Amino acid sequence: MPVTVISPEQALEMQASGHLLIDVREPDEWASGIAEGAKPVSKGELQAQACHHLASLDQPVVLICAGGKRSDACAAELSRQGYTNLFSVSGGTQAWMAAGLPVAPYRATDFDRRYARQMILPNVGREGQQKLIKARVLLVGAGGLGSPCAYYLAAAGVGHLILVDDDRVDLSNLQRQILHKNSNVGELKVTSAKSTLNDLNPSISVEVHADRITEANINNYINNIDLVIDGTDNFKARYAISDACAQRGIPWVYGAVHRFEGQVSLFHASVPESRGLCYRCLFPEPMNAVDAPNCTEAGVLGVAPGVVGVLQATEALKYLLGIGESLSGRLLHIDLLSMAVHDTVMSPDPDCPCCGPNEVQRCRAPSP
Repeated sequence: MPVTVISPEQALEMQASGHLLIDVREPDEWASGIAEGAKPVSKGELQAQACHHLASLDQPVVLICAGGKRSDACAAELSRQGYTNLFSVSGGTQAWMAAGLPVAPYRATDFDRRYARQMILPNVGREGQQKLIKARVLLVGAGGLGSPCAYYLAAAGVGHLILVDDDRVDLSNLQRQILHKNSNVGELKVTSAKSTLNDLNPSISVEVHADRITEANINNYINNIDLVIDGTDNFKARYAISDACAQRGIPWVYGAVHRFEGQVSLFHASVPESRGLCYRCLFPEPMNAVDAPNCTEAGVLGVAPGVVGVLQATEALKYLLGIGESLSGRLLHIDLLSMAVHDTVMSPDPDCPCCGPNEVQRCRAPSP
């Protein structure tokens, strides 16, 4: 259905008669003033979440932008979605102001300004951003993987981050652990991390614990948690995370690096629901430390944990938002020297000692 283009004066008359006027510019543009009574909703958000702003497909809606082109394009897209009573203001806000029509000041909230570029994304919007604000994520490790992962989760607005790490910042960490600075050497990593993350985004809550995750204490940290992220480099902690999450049905994001390579996946086993595939499905028992040396022993390219940590953050955000295709059931492998990326399809092990139908008691984490 063709979009009707109207003058600013006609738009004002329609608004006076009760029609909805929507300013589809960006938040930084609204700061210069908006047509009085207009509802500020960016073009991207309106197109992606029209049903949250428009009462029905036939509701009369007048769209206005800066000069008229974006409102025309937005109206065309809404028309394609089935909306039938659309109007676009010729010349936009510029013409509105030039005609001397009433303009109101707009004061964007810190929330709107901080997350503006994220909320215009399809399938995110204000509703998705609110999901992130309400999310509680446990991040085990504030080192090579935990640094970039925590940094981007904080920037994205994940509302409550819990960081657990008992190590202190060493000069050798700074080549890859971007949460920490030279002035933090000798300080607890969680203390340094909290300072950096609060400085980046003071609107979120960062809870820290100077502790090492074990089978004995993992349940102290996973109550009321939406997601766990493994940023460790030791197998005891990883198996403790996997076993406890499987017993409680909590998803967790796995990441590992070795020299120039990295792996990422998402595990979401649930013993109560008989939903399989945990870390023990792949590796029933921890490897010998000699066969799997850590960064201190084998070395690591500084950007390798950065790449993997960012991928872990991506998986976390996708899960929390409920968008995209996760790595659940797939193990992603990246070789930075060749830039070769491939994934391996994984299947649950029916004989898994933790999440299989005959799981054994020794793999159950202690009750809280």
